[in-house]
Amino acid sequence: MAVTAIADIAAGPTVGLLPLVALGPAFAGLTGGPRRTALIGGLALALCLALGWYDGLFPGRRGTTALVSVAGVTAAGLVAAVMRCRREAELASVRSIAEVAQRVLLRPVPRTAGELSAAVSYTAAVAEARIGGDLYEVVTSPGGVRVIVGDVQGKGLDAVETAADVLGAFREAAHDEPDLMGVSARLERAMNRALCGERFVTAVIAEIREDRTVALLNYGHPSPLLVHADGTARFLAPRTRAMPLGLGVHGAQSPETLSTAFHPGDQLLLYTDGVTEARDGRGEFYPLDSRLHLLNADSPELALDALHSDIVVHAGGPLGDDAAMLLLRYRA
Repeated sequence: MAVTAIADIAAGPTVGLLPLVALGPAFAGLTGGPRRTALIGGLALALCLALGWYDGLFPGRRGTTALVSVAGVTAAGLVAAVMRCRREAELASVRSIAEVAQRVLLRPVPRTAGELSAAVSYTAAVAEARIGGDLYEVVTSPGGVRVIVGDVQGKGLDAVETAADVLGAFREAAHDEPDLMGVSARLERAMNRALCGERFVTAVIAEIREDRTVALLNYGHPSPLLVHADGTARFLAPRTRAMPLGLGVHGAQSPETLSTAFHPGDQLLLYTDGVTEARDGRGEFYPLDSRLHLLNADSPELALDALHSDIVVHAGGPLGDDAAMLLLRYRA
């Protein structure tokens, strides 16, 4: 508006720059609230009147047209500002509800569970989303620390609803069942009731026992990564993978239990396929096994932050799929 006023005074009334004063309330309606838009609109009208009298356009058709233009743009800007403020309030309400839903569905994992330190990193692929189809939980039970990390087939609200079913069944079974196979059977029955059609859930169920061992059941999920205190690492892959939850056939063979030692200083990383299937510009997958040095941070939280940042750099931007990582560190 100041530039328009200076240009109008310098060029004179023959150029016809006066209607450009309406740019002030137009931009105010896009970026400011109703009060700011009204203030800028009033200032624009006053400036239009002053410049019109200075140029000798009042009374006259050109001066009146410029004044009506500024008034019309101010009114439109006010309407736009009011509507935008309402949408922003609705979006803030939806975000707050999503945050509450996240705390109910994906509760923060305990920082310590028995002799373990735990941390989680979760990124939803859907823009502005807080939750998606990936799931995780850590439960301290009489049999040890029981953990699940899973990935629901599909995205959207249906995937969130399925994730809630899986977590609800796991939280109940983890406290009630005496062994990991009992937890597995409860989950399979619950998913066979809840899921229909071709929908399924891949998952890894783990139990860290007091005898310094970890037992795993893998339902078609990416193999967890065990990092030893001396820096060596290996993927805990069973000889045969079980069918994902929801696709099991009655009478099918139970999943193979994989057991291995888990000593102080060791780390166990469970993750979803959004991590290992993140591609760079050349289409190459994220090389998780060559990024083990990132897990040497002082705390599990810092380790996952470094790993997540490295994945985003590898992908060159936001990830195309939900990505969840759960790191368990056996405190020395």
